[in-house]
Amino acid sequence: MNVVAFAGYSGSGKTTLVESLIPALKLRGLRVSVVKHAHHKFDIDHPGKDTHRHRQAGAFEVVVASSNRLALIREFEQPAALTVHHLIAELYEGVDWVLVEGFKSSDLLKVEVWRAESGKPVRYPDDDFVVAIATDSPAQLPQTTLRPVLDLNDPEAVAQWLINNQDRFVYNAEMHA
Repeated sequence: MNVVAFAGYSGSGKTTLVESLIPALKLRGLRVSVVKHAHHKFDIDHPGKDTHRHRQAGAFEVVVASSNRLALIREFEQPAALTVHHLIAELYEGVDWVLVEGFKSSDLLKVEVWRAESGKPVRYPDDDFVVAIATDSPAQLPQTTLRPVLDLNDPEAVAQWLINNQDRFVYNAEMHA
């Protein structure tokens, strides 16, 4: 599988870019998974549903599946410091691309998503894992770079760049076991 992270500050356009890349890659016949970092408590289960009742009763894991979907909910007894590599290890091995949203401090190769209007600093001068910058304001990048500068508003071009450079993004799970 190929793995690439999209890193940037909140409001930079990471979710919109990842959301647009999924169909662009799928149209090329590729299977895509997404790993998303959540900064706060979240829930995919709701009171009154069987799975919620099972969790409330104390189940460590609840797997719910139909012929179209599978969901795994795991309750940690104590806070767990999961790395992005732990999450990638949970994914189906037959996926072509894993798009990681967030985990900006990880050791994954990243596309930095940056907008000048955000007023936020860039990360690429200090992060050797940033291999490209996706932006809607290339002329306003605060430092020159030899890294590719991609058009944030052209997900087809970003998808093609990923495919053209896919050998760089091959994930070696053994390195992170």
